[in-house]
Amino acid sequence: MSEDTERDERRAALLARLDALEDRMTVLESPTVPVVDPEQRDVTARTLWGEARGEGQRGMEAVAAVIMNRVRDPRRWPNTPAEVSQQPWQFSCWNANDPNLPQLMRVTDSDPQFRLALNIAERAITGILTDPTHGANHFHTHAVNPSWSRGVTPIAIIGNHRFFRL
Repeated sequence: MSEDTERDERRAALLARLDALEDRMTVLESPTVPVVDPEQRDVTARTLWGEARGEGQRGMEAVAAVIMNRVRDPRRWPNTPAEVSQQPWQFSCWNANDPNLPQLMRVTDSDPQFRLALNIAERAITGILTDPTHGANHFHTHAVNPSWSRGVTPIAIIGNHRFFRL
């Protein structure tokens, strides 16, 4: 038997085995990919942009973690990221008297920091964002000293923000 004939027979045998395997294979469904509500993503991203656009990716991820930590505590907070973000007097970027509110409402994904915020918001809402704050549900910038933080030790300091679990 020639070398070419042996190779052809081996190839034919392998193809026959592959066909048999294909017949027995079960088609597996693709994993479910969470669909993020566009409003939840947008409001969360605007909150990250408004509160931490100068803090870079890690700073915005930390604020996203605070939002999601609140969502996971429905006894104390609303149960969606948008409701948590827009709860009165919780995230100052949404306060009617915040001078940056008009900017917050106008920002688009042409702004690189807002594009980053959109990406982080999506990761946070789908549950794949790691929490760099270790469970914080409050934060403030180092430039202020709100009464709720007096005497409380921060559990994380990231950039110019101090993070607390209250």
